[in-house]
Amino acid sequence: MKTYTLCGSIRFEKEMREVAYYLETKKGYNILQCIYTVIGTTPTAEDLLALELAHYQKIDISDGIYVLNIGGYIGESVRKEIAYAQQHGKEVIYHCN
Repeated sequence: MKTYTLCGSIRFEKEMREVAYYLETKKGYNILQCIYTVIGTTPTAEDLLALELAHYQKIDISDGIYVLNIGGYIGESVRKEIAYAQQHGKEVIYHCN
């Protein structure tokens, strides 16, 4: 079973959850996500840095990344994640919608 880290803009949280479900149930992939909606909280700069570092660690242990490209939008953070994955020899798959 291949493991992919899901990368995409948090503005597409709903779509990311749907794609992760599809990939795990229909494709048999193990999907690592970075979606943290905690209602009523605002993450601190320290929290955001910890989440970013954890996301890169997920990429490190994955076979590749699965990039959500919805409406042609790939933000700066995801561009950095793509570059990081490529620099580390990871497969990059694009999901265009």
